[in-house]
Amino acid sequence: MASTTRPAPTVGFDLDMTLIDSRPGIRACYLALTERTGTYVDADLAVTRLGPPLVEELAYWFPAEEIEAVADLYREMYPEYAVTATPALPGARESVAAVREAGGRALVVTAKYEPNAKLHLAHLGIEPDAVIGDLWAEQKAVALREHGADVYVGDHLGDVRGARAAGALAVAVASGPCGAGELRAAGADVVLADLTEFPGWLADYCGAGSAGVDAARA
Repeated sequence: MASTTRPAPTVGFDLDMTLIDSRPGIRACYLALTERTGTYVDADLAVTRLGPPLVEELAYWFPAEEIEAVADLYREMYPEYAVTATPALPGARESVAAVREAGGRALVVTAKYEPNAKLHLAHLGIEPDAVIGDLWAEQKAVALREHGADVYVGDHLGDVRGARAAGALAVAVASGPCGAGELRAAGADVVLADLTEFPGWLADYCGAGSAGVDAARA
């Protein structure tokens, strides 16, 4: 008889606007960067388009020859201005705990500079099994495949692309800059309003067997 349950899953999570609301901290860091460099950055605009790598945002405000140095400065300033100002999003802790309770492994795979990503998680008491930073969109597939991820959860179209490139189930949460319709159109297998819905979804996924996975992808 075929099993009606799945093996314990390995689940990857994005960080910004998936597990954490990084807008207040990033806004504060951009304001401080403006003061430090004398170059204006519209911090309120910048936090509406979180997801892609830092250098892509800096390119709107700084000449190409300055971006590398400014990125280094931003990352150096970041712990002081951004970490304590950033809360966990609703359902974040519970979602990571749900993976563990299912006997699985929880990863964080993010475009954020890895040391700063780890500072956020430590500050908030979220303890994944691994944290991999500095990867964006399809690049995330490298880490997801390396760790054998069955599922990847993110808020951005780039996260959907990364999941699909890795052959993982693409679970999208509409808690970031991309709406549910955009995420579905990009190829998300599942779209949730936010991570408060994830533990229930995971319980269904783990109990569904292969037929349930095929249904999720349909």
